[in-house]
Amino acid sequence: MKLMTHVVIGYPSLEETEKIVRTMVKSGVDMIELQIPFSDPLADGPTIMNACEKSLQRGTKIKDAFLLMKKLSLEIKIPLIFMAYYNTVFKYGTKKFCRDAKVAGAYGLIIPDMNIDEENQEHFYVSCKKYNLNNIQVVSPASTDERLRKNAKVESGFVYFTAHQGITGVKDKLSPNLISNLRRVRKNFSVPIAVGFGISKRKHLEAIAPYADIAVIGSAIINEINKSSTENIEQNVRNFIKNILFHNN
Repeated sequence: MKLMTHVVIGYPSLEETEKIVRTMVKSGVDMIELQIPFSDPLADGPTIMNACEKSLQRGTKIKDAFLLMKKLSLEIKIPLIFMAYYNTVFKYGTKKFCRDAKVAGAYGLIIPDMNIDEENQEHFYVSCKKYNLNNIQVVSPASTDERLRKNAKVESGFVYFTAHQGITGVKDKLSPNLISNLRRVRKNFSVPIAVGFGISKRKHLEAIAPYADIAVIGSAIINEINKSSTENIEQNVRNFIKNILFHNN
């Protein structure tokens, strides 16, 4: 099973974000999700919302995200993925955003609130395809089989399944319906399945490993950053990843 970790660009600072990403790579993660901070992140729980708010307060801009992606992608070989909300993409210009993300070296985009039914107006998937950028579809336990099939028609890279309905955040126990839902997703998608929202322990990775391909850890790592002093952020992140890392591929 592969591990994808998550950072909020500009939290706790742009310099620290860069150091944290490099630490994650050295610690053995397989891909990293770089979130462009947004003022109203609908899918994020308090931990990531707070990180976004503090990043924005420090003045983080979209151009900073592209510059950081460019710098990192020139040196880092694992996939680096932008996560953002569609308002950010729309205001920047959908076609321009996809073009600039690709030029910066992004492997793909995770835009959880991009509604597939609005493609005729937004041309998001067309733009991703034009610039050879993976559009990572986000589906949830509430997604019907019909909805899953619809999303599978534009699948690219992998599909991101949220382990529970609602917002991100550390959970002690996984949903009792998670495995059956993952089986349902597997029937409808041919690309690898990533699972996020609440994944925070090695036992979580072990539980989902037979049914998914990628585990996504976000809030739990930001919690490590929150409780760290500036001097030991990288060490604490490294230790967390070392303790949770579980490979069976």
